[in-house]
Amino acid sequence: MRLQNRLLSLLLLICSATAGAADPARIYAAASLTNAVTDIGAAWEKTGQPAPVLVFGASSALAKQVEAGAPADVFMSADLNWMDYLEQRKSLVPGSRSSLLGNTLVLIAPKGRSPEVRMERGFDLAAAFKGKLCTGEPGVVPVGIYAKEALSSLSWWDKLSGRIVGTDDVRTALSFVERGECPLGIVYATDAAISSKVEVVASFPAGSHKPVVYPAALVKGGRAEGGEFLQYVRSSPEAAAIFRKYGFTLPDSPRP
Repeated sequence: MRLQNRLLSLLLLICSATAGAADPARIYAAASLTNAVTDIGAAWEKTGQPAPVLVFGASSALAKQVEAGAPADVFMSADLNWMDYLEQRKSLVPGSRSSLLGNTLVLIAPKGRSPEVRMERGFDLAAAFKGKLCTGEPGVVPVGIYAKEALSSLSWWDKLSGRIVGTDDVRTALSFVERGECPLGIVYATDAAISSKVEVVASFPAGSHKPVVYPAALVKGGRAEGGEFLQYVRSSPEAAAIFRKYGFTLPDSPRP
């Protein structure tokens, strides 16, 4: 009997502890945020919180998943369009949306294989290299949307459109260039910075495309832990330092 009582007491203690434990925040974030948000998740865990569940991918794919009812608490997009998409479908908590970060669009090449390029109208980029140019799927993936805007602004799109390889997300485009399968690519400066296998040929002029903005918001029906994590991302010095380390700009920071 005593042993049974002890076992029952232990079971109740375990159940009580489990019931009182916080659930992990579930974060759906753009692929270009992988390194930074992973590090922030680790810093969050050191404060005594459970490790967040992190899901990374193209903003377009993640938005569709959230719309379909995926178990997300927070959505971080690499552009405004896909956040607008979810807001129009009333999938976000009203008033929870804000612009979190900024980034720069760059042209990259495999290390040591950069062609001579001038970022100006009149320069013939199509003739400056052979092969394909990799970026996110134009019109769908944020980096591809920015890339098409920039190439069109510089009057390069018409000659290059047939040589564009549209990928599922920006990290896939980066991988193609790292392997030399694409001699040029268009990614974010933060993606280029994490790779030792590529180099930045040039940055696209700010006026050639819409500003690269990363909005974040709470998903309707999500857990309270998601709101706590998002608050940490937005306001903690630790999160700000991590974003800056990877090259992102914060709302009050100048563009690099």
